[in-house]
Amino acid sequence: MKSENILLTGSGGREHTLAWKLAQSPLCNQLYIAPGNGGTREHGINLEISATDFNALKDAALSNQISLIIVGPEEPLVKGFVDFFKNDPSTAHIKIIGPAKEAAQLEGSKAFSKSFLNKYNIPTAAYKEFTAENYNEGIDYIRKHDLPIVLKADGLAAGKGVLICHNHLEALAEFELMILQAKFGVSGNKVVIEEFLEGMEMSAFILTNGKEFILLPEAKDYKRIGENDKGLNTGGMGAVSPVPFYNEALQQKVLTTIIQPTIDGLQKEKLDYNGFIFFGLMIRENEPMVIEYNCRLGDPETEVILPRIKNDLVELLLAVFDKNFACVKIDIDERSAATVVAVSGGYPGLFRTGIEIHGIDSIRPEETLIFHSGTLYDNGKLITNGGRVLAATSLGENIREAAEISTYNLEQIYFEDIYFRGDIGYEFRNAY
Repeated sequence: MKSENILLTGSGGREHTLAWKLAQSPLCNQLYIAPGNGGTREHGINLEISATDFNALKDAALSNQISLIIVGPEEPLVKGFVDFFKNDPSTAHIKIIGPAKEAAQLEGSKAFSKSFLNKYNIPTAAYKEFTAENYNEGIDYIRKHDLPIVLKADGLAAGKGVLICHNHLEALAEFELMILQAKFGVSGNKVVIEEFLEGMEMSAFILTNGKEFILLPEAKDYKRIGENDKGLNTGGMGAVSPVPFYNEALQQKVLTTIIQPTIDGLQKEKLDYNGFIFFGLMIRENEPMVIEYNCRLGDPETEVILPRIKNDLVELLLAVFDKNFACVKIDIDERSAATVVAVSGGYPGLFRTGIEIHGIDSIRPEETLIFHSGTLYDNGKLITNGGRVLAATSLGENIREAAEISTYNLEQIYFEDIYFRGDIGYEFRNAY
């Protein structure tokens, strides 16, 4: 195999983890990251180009003789990144990890994904969808609905478009804000209302060419800002992998009732899909149900699953475009991984940026990997540049050990108002 010039788009912890893994491959000739962050520059060349600036990315791809692109975040995929490159004769030859625009609706439209799930008999919560045209029907539906009620903006809303309402007045008020007052802009022009599912959340991941797939390690993330899963939702305060309750029998149910029917559906709908699928799952009485699809890897889940994959990542990604993809074997580290995320004080509300970060150089990479989420270098100083700033990932014989190593090493790093949860993986620490 020839070595590749690779372009990775995005700027978060997911992208730093991907860059770290891609750069290890002898098949990676030169790695470019657009726009990247303070950590990605350790593994390649950062380009000051937004992940949604398609024209500038095309120019960069051509001038740097890019042969493989990995699209990190969801927004470019939903906006048609793959279609833009494939429909231009000058870039049509470039291999891209990511679905075409129509297939990316699995994440980009809640109504599309719910319809897809129902059409292919994939277990999910009961739902109905409403717009301004049937607004009054939506009001009646909410008044009669069991509590809690889940309201979802149909389109992308920066992770803020899912609301769990615990009384009918709250649900009615939020429904009005979304439909009539554009709380989430055009993303909330259509609202999906669904039943609330209780159980244990987790995520499963595959790499697929739309016909076959490779099953990747699973993960469980922790979205609440406070310990014991209290407080506001965030983009993710940490994650663990493997998930101890995800035994062989449950994995088989996920494969047969969720993953394979999804692949079958992609083929029947003739959806162009080369890349990752993230299955957000709820496990209720040992039965898996789909909460959501994502058309890319998650963050901070990427930070726990990639360090457990022993395979050459570039080789895996190139295999997507190979006729022998189904023969690829995944090699997974049996140890546990735990990621703990350090955030700026005030997150997920108002927070400051531009604060100098100290102590990263003291962390030994053979013990703990530090992945940057919101950082940049300013006049040679590493500073904060986001709400989620750093993610510490460690491997251990069990979740307790891995989480304790990550927590200890984050304690060696300092920036003003740093905060992180000290209980990631808490429900598994005694039993596993």
